[in-house]
Amino acid sequence: MNFADYQSQAVKTAVYRDEDRIVYPALGLLSEAGEVAGKIKKILRDKNGDFSVEDRWAIADEAGDVLWYIAALCEDMGTPMELLAQRNIDKLNSRMARGVIQGSGDNR
Repeated sequence: MNFADYQSQAVKTAVYRDEDRIVYPALGLLSEAGEVAGKIKKILRDKNGDFSVEDRWAIADEAGDVLWYIAALCEDMGTPMELLAQRNIDKLNSRMARGVIQGSGDNR
């Protein structure tokens, strides 16, 4: 499945008010990313970082929810996910070519 197909299908399941566009999926994205982090934290704490196949699928399921919120946010902003992905790769390739892939700051 490509990003365009995913975004098209995912947004059909979006159930939130028009006046909550952009804000609702942004908050959901934070919440789901926290769930990913929480699952990983508990594996570090309870299993000494030993990620079972089941653990990996549970994390992947939460990452899928992150992807859904990204699709919804992109839709609300009028941005195709494919464009988002391409712009990100272009930025990373530029940083790599200029030798600034490491470090911090948006404008490297």
